[in-house]
Amino acid sequence: MTTPTGNNGSAPITSKDQLTAYLASGCKPEADWRIGTEHEKFVFCETNLKPVPYEGERGIRAILEALGRETGWSLIMEDDHPIGLKGDGASVSLEPGGQFELSGAPLENVHQTCDEVHRHLDAVKRVCKPMGVAFLGTGFAPTWTLDETPRMPKARYNIMRAYMPKKGSLGLDMMHRTCTVQVNLDFSSEADMAKKFRTSLALQPIATALFANSGLYESRASGFASYRAHIWTDTDPDRTGLLNFVFEDGFGFERYVDYLLDTPMYFVRRGGEYLDASGQSFRDFMKGDLPAAPGETPTMDDWEDHLSTAFPEVRLKKFLEMRGADGGPWARICALPAFWVGLLYDQTALDAAWDVAKGWSQEEREQLRDDAAREGLKAKIGGRTVQDVALEILAISREGLSRRARIGNLKEDETTYLDPLVKIAKSGVTMGEYTVDRFLNELGGDAKKLFDECKY
Repeated sequence: MTTPTGNNGSAPITSKDQLTAYLASGCKPEADWRIGTEHEKFVFCETNLKPVPYEGERGIRAILEALGRETGWSLIMEDDHPIGLKGDGASVSLEPGGQFELSGAPLENVHQTCDEVHRHLDAVKRVCKPMGVAFLGTGFAPTWTLDETPRMPKARYNIMRAYMPKKGSLGLDMMHRTCTVQVNLDFSSEADMAKKFRTSLALQPIATALFANSGLYESRASGFASYRAHIWTDTDPDRTGLLNFVFEDGFGFERYVDYLLDTPMYFVRRGGEYLDASGQSFRDFMKGDLPAAPGETPTMDDWEDHLSTAFPEVRLKKFLEMRGADGGPWARICALPAFWVGLLYDQTALDAAWDVAKGWSQEEREQLRDDAAREGLKAKIGGRTVQDVALEILAISREGLSRRARIGNLKEDETTYLDPLVKIAKSGVTMGEYTVDRFLNELGGDAKKLFDECKY
C-alpha cells in the first residue's frame, strides 16, 4: 500500500483502538476543565441589507485581511484565498454562506468568555463600519433567499454542497442560512463523559427553546420559534439527531467510534487538495479500499477531519460540543456557556439535571426535538411544558454556577449571565416568536428597522 500522505504527516491508523484512545485522551482533571465558546453571525451590507460576497472592496476577503491587520492575527489560506484567522488561542473561520465564526480560546470562566466576545465584536465593528458592513445576530437569515446567499471558496464546502441534497431537503439552507452559538466542555473520565453526554443530549431541546431566535423566513413567519432547529431535522440523518445509542447501558468512547465509522465520509485531504469521498466508508479507508484514495490508509489527521463532519445535537471530540442553540444578541452568547457550565461542571447540578430528563423515553425525546423547534417554550414533555422544565433547569444551572463561585471584575459570579434566559423562560415567549410579531406588526415589515435592532 501507498504510504499515507496525511495533512500534517500524522500517525497512521492501524487499529480501531487508536480511535478510541484519541477520544479518551480528552479526559482531564476538573482543575483543567475549560470553556470554549463558538458563535456565528451573518455579514450584511447596510445599504441593501444583502449578504456580503467574498470578493470586492467590502467583501469577506477584504474584511478578513483588514481584521488581521487590526488584531495582529495571521491569515489562514486555502490556495490563494484567505478563509480565516488565528491568534490568541482562538480562530475566525468562514461558514459556507459567509457567516463569520469565532472559535474562542479555552478559558477558565464565563467572565473571560464575555471579555473575548466583546473584544472580537469591537474589532469587527471597527473594521466593518467604514465599509458599510455590519453583523447580524439571529439563528436564520431573516430576509434573503438561498439564491441570494454567496458561496465561500472552500473546497470542502463544494463537496458538501453536491452531497447535501441527496440526504434531506434542507441541508443547503443549514449550510448557508443558519447561525448558532455553542460551547465546548471537558470531562474527567469515560463515565463522566457518558453522563454529561446523556444529560446534555436529552436537554438540548430545552436549550433550543430558550435560545430560539429564527422565526422569520424570507420576511415572513416561518411557523417555527426556531426555524434553524427545524432545518436540522431534515438534514442528512446519517450524521444528525439525538443519537439514541448514547442512552444505552455501556455507552462509552468505543460506541461513539463505531457510530463515526458508520457515518459516511465527505472528503479526504491529500497533497493540499480535497478529494471527494462523499458517501464512502471510513471502515473501507482503514482497509485501504477507499475509492477516493485507492490503496491508501488513514492517518489521525483524517480521523480528526472525519469527526468534524458529524453534526449531532451534541458532538464528541476530545470534549463535548453543545449544538442546539440559535445565534443571538451579545448577552445570549454569554448565556449559552453559563447555562451549560452551571449544569455540567458541578456534580450536584449534573445529578439534578439528569434526574429531570432520565425518565423520558426515546419517543418523547424525539418528539420534543420537533416540538421545541416549532412551539418553543409552549412544547410539552412528560406532561410538563418546556417553559416549566426550562425554569427548573435554569434554577439548577444557577445553583451550579453559584457553587463554582467564579467572581468577575464587577464582583459578580457567573449566575448573572443567566438573567436573559430567566426573563425569556418566565415570559413563555421565545425571541423567535417575539421578533416575528414585532417585525410584522410593530415595524410594519421594515427590514431596515429589524436589522438595526438585531445587529451587533
